Amino acid sequence: MVDTRTDVVVVGAGLAGLVAVCELVRRGRKVILLDQEPESSLGGQAFWSLGGLFMVDTPEQRRLGIRDSLDLARQDWHGSAGFDRPQDHWPRQWAEAYLQFAAGDMRTWLHGLGLRWFPVVGWAERGGALASDHGNSVPRFHLTWGTGPGVLKPFVERVIAAQADGLVDIRYRHRADGLAREGGHIRGVTGEILAPSDVARGKPSSRDVVGRFEIHAESVIIASGGIGGNEDMIRRNWPVDRLGPPPKKMVCGVPRHVDGLMIEHAGVAGARIINADRMWHYTEGIENWDPIWPNHGIRILPGPSSMWFDAAGNRLPLPALPGYDSLGTLKELCRRGFSHSWFVTTQQMVRKEFALSGSEQNPDLTGRNIPLLLKSRLGRAATPPLEAFKARGSDFVVADTLAALVDGMNRIGESAIALDHLQAQIEARDRELRNPFAKDLQIVALRQARRYIGDRMMRTAKPHAILDPKAGPLIAVRLHILTRKTLGGLETDMDGRVFGQEGDAVSGLYACGEAAGFGGGGYHGYRALEGTFLGGCLFSGRAAGRSA
Repeated sequence: MVDTRTDVVVVGAGLAGLVAVCELVRRGRKVILLDQEPESSLGGQAFWSLGGLFMVDTPEQRRLGIRDSLDLARQDWHGSAGFDRPQDHWPRQWAEAYLQFAAGDMRTWLHGLGLRWFPVVGWAERGGALASDHGNSVPRFHLTWGTGPGVLKPFVERVIAAQADGLVDIRYRHRADGLAREGGHIRGVTGEILAPSDVARGKPSSRDVVGRFEIHAESVIIASGGIGGNEDMIRRNWPVDRLGPPPKKMVCGVPRHVDGLMIEHAGVAGARIINADRMWHYTEGIENWDPIWPNHGIRILPGPSSMWFDAAGNRLPLPALPGYDSLGTLKELCRRGFSHSWFVTTQQMVRKEFALSGSEQNPDLTGRNIPLLLKSRLGRAATPPLEAFKARGSDFVVADTLAALVDGMNRIGESAIALDHLQAQIEARDRELRNPFAKDLQIVALRQARRYIGDRMMRTAKPHAILDPKAGPLIAVRLHILTRKTLGGLETDMDGRVFGQEGDAVSGLYACGEAAGFGGGGYHGYRALEGTFLGGCLFSGRAAGRSA
């Protein structure tokens, strides 16, 4: 048994944990940082992210003519969150604090750390219902130059420098499995030492145990992430009454070690877990033809033009439009009982409108390579990673005729699609496109999107008939549910202190990041507005580090 002492233990070396460590060492605290993975995984799942941040009324927005405000962002957030539970008290407080942060000193703070953003602000989760319902009224998705690694960079550098100065002791392959208590106080962490591993980032590492440890500390910060890599836990917490039964098959959007077990260990030690049934999964997942972790899925970030059908070839109703309402679409698909759905689209749409999530799928943005960006985003072909999925991915069907496309869809789909039924729906859509007074709300939404210069330049194809041969070839994409985030977690106050089962803060115990539902035990409520996951890690990690 390895037994040591320090000022603060931080469990989890992802973005939230790194931010917390930076705040602690800035105040001269000595920190032991634990992570169950090897050094290659420093930074956690934030490394794989696209690096988008939800910010309000920024110079980037104003340069594009976007009129945003704290009041508008608050309206959008609460319309999406739908807070309706007694335990939403602290999540509400966190939401308000984050909104003020996103409209206040967030950009200044991050800019001072060296972060910069792509000049075109993205418009994610557009909603598509009433003003007071879910969705972003304006573009707010600020894409960080360097994507996820770019967000991590200043914090990784500061933690490594503090390690060299003796303020931080990073202990990889240390898997926490319990909290040490003295009376009503948390006084440390216990766990297992795993065998050394040299696997690459994201690859499954050994779970062979070679020893145990116990670390005594004045404070413990849990920054261990969520449950997105643990399908058993996802299914156990799945809100069947609200979303319907989970699909028989899902693909995984995060590495397997994102297992949520430390949240459960904290619960065993008396911490209060709230909103465990609130979760955020995507409906546009595709199987990675070159997987890094088991069942590795990638999300397509779609523009607004592709037609969306269920596995039987029935067009999905509102709000199931590409890029508008992830949870609403998830509910519709689960209600129908299929494990996949379809985009039917064209090469012109794919070239302009499809992006792939993840730092590794966007080498131009991750590498801050402007010549590559101009070549890959503005050329005649789709980006090279996307063209690779078209050529090698198991979910893509490419054909010159609709009959051939349907044959390909039926070869890999779970339900037979009738050619005449699919053709009638596509022709109806194409007929509406020729009408300037169209009633098809997807056509209306497409025309509205093209009023925004950012979408017109980079995210929407010139409107055209899907069956127009000049726009081809035709493409069908089989879409799976992609597991990603838990929106609930350990309940915390505004200092990141974790509450116990009786409603009192547990002395010495803090939480941040996804383990705390990104703040308070679920500051998103039921739905997220995108860019708020990394943002929540930054904000809650800073708060916990300043308070512990």
